[in-house]
Amino acid sequence: MKKILLDPFLIKLILVVTLASILPAYGQPAEWLKWITIFAIALLFFLHGARLSREAIVAGMSHWRLHLTIFSVTFVAFPVLALILAPLTERYLSHEFAMGLVYLGCLPATVQSAIAFTSMARGNVPAAICSASASNLLGVFLTPVLVGFLVFGGLQGGHGVSLDTIGKIMLQLLFPFVLGHLLRPKIGAWVTRNNRLLKEVDQGSILLVVYTAFSDAVINGLWHNTSFAMLTALVVVCCILLALVMGVALLLGRIMKFSVEDRITLFFAGSKKSLATGIPMANILFAGSAVGAIVLPLMIFHQIQLMVCAIIASHYSHRPHDATSPTKN
Repeated sequence: MKKILLDPFLIKLILVVTLASILPAYGQPAEWLKWITIFAIALLFFLHGARLSREAIVAGMSHWRLHLTIFSVTFVAFPVLALILAPLTERYLSHEFAMGLVYLGCLPATVQSAIAFTSMARGNVPAAICSASASNLLGVFLTPVLVGFLVFGGLQGGHGVSLDTIGKIMLQLLFPFVLGHLLRPKIGAWVTRNNRLLKEVDQGSILLVVYTAFSDAVINGLWHNTSFAMLTALVVVCCILLALVMGVALLLGRIMKFSVEDRITLFFAGSKKSLATGIPMANILFAGSAVGAIVLPLMIFHQIQLMVCAIIASHYSHRPHDATSPTKN
């Protein structure tokens, strides 16, 4: 539990944001970083595709009621709640932070931490693996559509995501993902053996994107336009959003009469949002100077969800074994 609460990756993110705030990249180095970042994002999604286990998905697909409920929380309830909160909090947050809040709501679930917390809480782990993996795959398609309607079409008053942006997402995210998955029979064993090394590649890619995004944001006055009170308000709003989504997940679990294990899976898979998918995708969906401010709510929410879920998972793990009902499939 302590390891999760400390979250070493969060420390790295803070250091990268600090570096970008003190020494932002601009000029020719910024152009080089732009192309390196594109390659890093493609590599990240290639590795995600190579890690996706078809066996795990097939094993969990039979529990379709649970998966549909999880997807409903992730891609319906979450975006709607974020969209309701954003206008209510715009007097305390900047417009970019409000956009970032809605963007956060449109993202798919995490994979690693959703599975880890479900396992720690003694939930339905095969279903969590299936749901989290499918959520990330669906997110490549659904997130841009939701952002187009809710952010560009709603908060921005525009006409949605352009075809050019969709093309970039297909080229930079979906194509590497599909290619990696197709090559899984050849590289799957190597990926499994080098999971620790590949985790560093994942984190390094995200840190590079964060540095590039925040460099642009700092040069365009991010910190000059953001007060401590605004940052505090952003933390509070993220806490409120997480509490609301967790409440919805708990309520739906009871309404659907899921077993204890399935409610746990719904709770952890439905209430989490992916930093690994969110930051690279934001780099494509939003204009350069806005990316830093738009991903800041996601970075804050990510740490809050880790701390809160660690405490709740620990609580679930100490429940009596005879309270666990058989998993319904």
